[in-house]
Amino acid sequence: MDEDVVGRIVVVGTGLIGTSIALAMRERGAEVLLTDRDEAALALAVELGAGTALPDGASAEPADLAVLAVPPAAVAVTLLDAQKRGLATAYTDVASVKALPLAQAAELGCDLSTFVAGHPLAGSERSGPGAARPDLFLGRPWALCATPEAAPETVAAVTALAKACGAMPVEVDAAEHDRAVALVSHGPHVVSAAVAARLTGADETALGLSGQGVRDVTRIAASDPRLWIGILSANAEPVADVLEAVATDLAVAASLLRDGSEGASAHVADLLLRGNAGRSRIPGKHGGGQSAYATVQVVIPDRPGELAMIFQAAGIAGVNIEDVTIEHSPGRPLGVLELAVVPEAADRLAAELRARGWSVPGR
Repeated sequence: MDEDVVGRIVVVGTGLIGTSIALAMRERGAEVLLTDRDEAALALAVELGAGTALPDGASAEPADLAVLAVPPAAVAVTLLDAQKRGLATAYTDVASVKALPLAQAAELGCDLSTFVAGHPLAGSERSGPGAARPDLFLGRPWALCATPEAAPETVAAVTALAKACGAMPVEVDAAEHDRAVALVSHGPHVVSAAVAARLTGADETALGLSGQGVRDVTRIAASDPRLWIGILSANAEPVADVLEAVATDLAVAASLLRDGSEGASAHVADLLLRGNAGRSRIPGKHGGGQSAYATVQVVIPDRPGELAMIFQAAGIAGVNIEDVTIEHSPGRPLGVLELAVVPEAADRLAAELRARGWSVPGR
């Protein structure tokens, strides 16, 4: 299988990632066979058009590739079982932890020449096949952690899968991968959960004052805790390092805020400035540095078709919308739509929207 010739794959596990891969590969013309111990999830994935159920738990002939879309703790045993059954000629997984499953696979005696550990860095706070999308991986990094034992044809097959799904393959060592995702994914998830946990004891006044800031910070805290405890347990040491560093920053900030002196405030300001600097290093829309966008705010009523008309107006004005957020007004049937555009297009978009009757504050 290569990126131009999509063949036959087996997807083991029909959750969000497995079903999204299946949908993406179906769009590329692949024959996709699905299997899952959860019969309801499997049935839904089939109904969504992600593929057909693997007959009797086995395929008539080996597929080009088997994708093991299972939690980190299950990767090694699932790989061993799949190889014993001869499901495919090449294998990969999609778990967000790499070093531990690889070590376990070696201990079990799995054939690592036919396996390349993989991790598409895409997802959602939602889970299950019902949340799957064929475009989930478009433009997203897909980590490939090939061991020295991996055969070139295996690496080629797994690389082709990532490209066929619209992702950008990134070759990385397994231990380096785990440290990286602890910093950019696993640690932030725990921090988000810690902030969200403070809201369990909040009174109605505080909750009624919730704005976009707290929604942004706590969005990923809505993810399935059962899934995440498996991820965090499998990547415990790197995640603990990140959390200890964050906890130190927060403890120092808390102590300085209680101090209340002018000098203390300057030290807290240093943390905020470091936060600005770190945020600016996150790659932008097309990779590389972040672009500086202008924001056009539009007050919109909560009614069908409103967003579509605004996007149509942007198209008429010849303005590309780079990003979109909506802040709803509690208790009122309207909200504020924030459109990120290149600075030179902001006034043109604002004028077009005003001409069509929308309220555009500040421009």
